[in-house]
Amino acid sequence: MTTDHDPQTTAIRAGRMHNDTALAPVLWASSTFVAGGVEEAQRLATDLTAPKFYGRHSNPTVADFQNAMADLEGAEDSRAFASGMGAVSAVILGLCSSGDHIVAQTQLYSHTQLLFQSVCPRFGIDVTFVDGTDPDAWEAAVVPGRTVLCFAETPANPKLALVDLERFGAIKGPMTVVDGTFAPPLIQRPLEYGVDLVIHSATKAIAGHNDAMLGVVSGSEELLAWIRGFAILHGAVASPFDALNGIRGIRTLAVRLRQQSETACALAEMLESHPGVARVFHPGLRSHPQFDLAERQMALPGGLVTFDLVAGRAAGRHLVDSVELAQLATSLGGPETLLTHPASTTHVGLLPEELDAAGIGEGTVRMSCGLEHVDDLERDLRRALDSFA
Repeated sequence: MTTDHDPQTTAIRAGRMHNDTALAPVLWASSTFVAGGVEEAQRLATDLTAPKFYGRHSNPTVADFQNAMADLEGAEDSRAFASGMGAVSAVILGLCSSGDHIVAQTQLYSHTQLLFQSVCPRFGIDVTFVDGTDPDAWEAAVVPGRTVLCFAETPANPKLALVDLERFGAIKGPMTVVDGTFAPPLIQRPLEYGVDLVIHSATKAIAGHNDAMLGVVSGSEELLAWIRGFAILHGAVASPFDALNGIRGIRTLAVRLRQQSETACALAEMLESHPGVARVFHPGLRSHPQFDLAERQMALPGGLVTFDLVAGRAAGRHLVDSVELAQLATSLGGPETLLTHPASTTHVGLLPEELDAAGIGEGTVRMSCGLEHVDDLERDLRRALDSFA
């Protein structure tokens, strides 16, 4: 596909290589395909990108999703996985070996952090954690000749701290990786800042309807060749059913992100003015400590809002039990507004000191804004907050 379109147009037109004349994504449900002879079978078996050989290698529907993501990211190649963590683990274990060193930030999705803390040491991979908001800390932690990866997450889960992509992409020596799940490619494109690889849990905003489990990695053909080879071995491959839902989600990504960002900005301002809320975190708020950075590197502030309640866990419990429209569920980016209590769900595996380091308290609530009318959501939240005594 031509690359001179706006990403919003690309999202509508990309991923149609195997569509023929169909406008809707086509589901290729087959796990295996018939070869035309021994020579062709050998050629397909050694081509890790062949879409019509065996499902663990690829699949036409999955290939279309991968092509669409590569076009959106401005990447040479993409590889889809069965989940976001499948993508994260493939990057780390596919590119790093015993004796290697990784620099990662303290503000991370908890399962990524646990992978760094519990799995990497078993394989002899050392990990140093730094404050991701401090560009100098990244560079200072790099061990020349030994650091293989610098791994960032921006905006970070759940307090929405940002990594300066320009400084991060300029780090010399190691490969740089960004988990951009909270900011899909219509919000930010890390590869444009010199970052080597970008990861998404496409389960979230990219698929966007809470009906797919998907991960995706995008970057250069050279790096994706390494990751693709490892992916075929470890087998966390994307289902064609989920890939089809991923393509469908990409078609409406732009309009959903705009609406969710607009709603998030309005609700963040309301929450910031409520006496029961101690602090609100949203890149669109001028009170966000990195508001200027968000303005520079994010086309939209996104649909996530995180806030700390004055009365702590009791207030959080009351809030999630009292709202009617917003629902308690552990995900984000879908059409429904969801509330999450990170200390008891997404980050439940972390120790108290690790929660403190990530800025997560008992009264911390993360909200993923959906597509309901903003006035209804505001009334719902305000009523629940006002009723806490």
